[in-house]
Amino acid sequence: MGNTLEGIDLGRTAQVRKIETRGAMRARLMDIGLTRGARVTCLYAAPSGDPRAYWIRGAVIALRGVDAETIEVTEGGEREWD
Repeated sequence: MGNTLEGIDLGRTAQVRKIETRGAMRARLMDIGLTRGARVTCLYAAPSGDPRAYWIRGAVIALRGVDAETIEVTEGGEREWD
């Protein structure tokens, strides 16, 4: 897999290319708006680095690293609220 959401630095924005997870977690991610083409900005990381908070389609969502690693992204682009 290429770049993943887990690897995006704080304050950086990326665009979702592919979601590798399956089953209930895939459905949950899609329900919160994490679909192909969605822009995601990393807003915050816990002191330990996990979980991280992301701005996704107007909402702040916390994801564990193990889940964020299954989301392939392309870095770059403007934040959604710009």
